[in-house]
Amino acid sequence: MNTADIPLDPSLRWEWIKYQLRTNGTSLAKLARKLRVSGPALKNVKRTAYPRMERAIADALDLEVEKLWPERWNADGTPNRIRPKRPEAMPARTQKHNPACVLGHRKTGTEA
Repeated sequence: MNTADIPLDPSLRWEWIKYQLRTNGTSLAKLARKLRVSGPALKNVKRTAYPRMERAIADALDLEVEKLWPERWNADGTPNRIRPKRPEAMPARTQKHNPACVLGHRKTGTEA
């Protein structure tokens, strides 16, 4: 696949990505099922930086992420984010013990 064919316009690029996925025998829905995420979670990558989903789509197309979304990635391969110190994924043990992440049951008010 020639990376010069990747459109620069984000809306055209999104259509190009969907077309390329279909020609490779997959789709956004199949990719979402494989990643065990919802379809809308995968489609969030269209409007905002989502490094995990960007990598998954790039892997499905056998491309480098930096080539597919050059405006979202730095030259050294790190994500270009508004909040650079935010980790890509919060460890599960941190979520469990973080009071901000613990949600009570909405009817009884007990802890989750």
